[in-house]
Amino acid sequence: MNKRPPDPKFIRNFSIIAHIDHGKSTLADCLMKETGAVTDREAQEQLLDNMDIERERGITVKSQTVRLNYQAGDGNEYVMNLIDTPGHVDFTYEVSRSLAACEGALLVVDAAQGVEAQTLANVYLALENDLEILPVLNKIDLPTAEPERVCQEVEDLVGLDTSIAAKVSAKQGIGIQDVLEQVVDFVPPPAGDSNAPLRALIFDSWFDSYLGIVIMIRVVDGTVKVGDKVLFISTAKEYEVVQLGVYTPFREERSELGIGEVG
Repeated sequence: MNKRPPDPKFIRNFSIIAHIDHGKSTLADCLMKETGAVTDREAQEQLLDNMDIERERGITVKSQTVRLNYQAGDGNEYVMNLIDTPGHVDFTYEVSRSLAACEGALLVVDAAQGVEAQTLANVYLALENDLEILPVLNKIDLPTAEPERVCQEVEDLVGLDTSIAAKVSAKQGIGIQDVLEQVVDFVPPPAGDSNAPLRALIFDSWFDSYLGIVIMIRVVDGTVKVGDKVLFISTAKEYEVVQLGVYTPFREERSELGIGEVG
């Protein structure tokens, strides 16, 4: 359990933004399989969509977070925190909270349908948070896919350089390695001061009948340890940290979390 926080320069915090049905959750599942976070047997369809309503309707409502360990082409092992965001237009608040915890975002665009309204809305949210946006063309295996036309659309409407765009098929598992290498190369590592007092962003919280109140945080400065007293700025209330952990996507306990870590 007592795992030391990784060096911040090997951490990448990113999310996936997309229009509904452009394959965001499927891509998230592929990234988990590629990095060995889940085995084929565990890889139930849309792993990060764990509320029943999400699976039933095939949409992501709350942001789920998963920590991936990836051995990159440069020989280093990176910790990638994938913060999943809802693609549906009704959940903009959840999207903006999640993006604030990231340094980069994968913009998934359907290679057949192209740029849609929600794609633009999410891109603007990502730009507001100063994120490095990496375009990913999904569903390139479809007979109706037109990657060149869609690349042009992304350049014209969104203003992103698509020369580095990864062309993938999340369903077939094509091009997933390229996406991970791009995250390593283009998403900046988290900045912060490990000696400063703790500062962390809360981007999600829920009540668990066994654990009590669970909050998802992204550590900005300092470290947080089990037993620490933490002050909530918005309510000016103090609480004790009883348990710490990360999702891999299964709960894994930790004794402390450092800069850039999400848990």
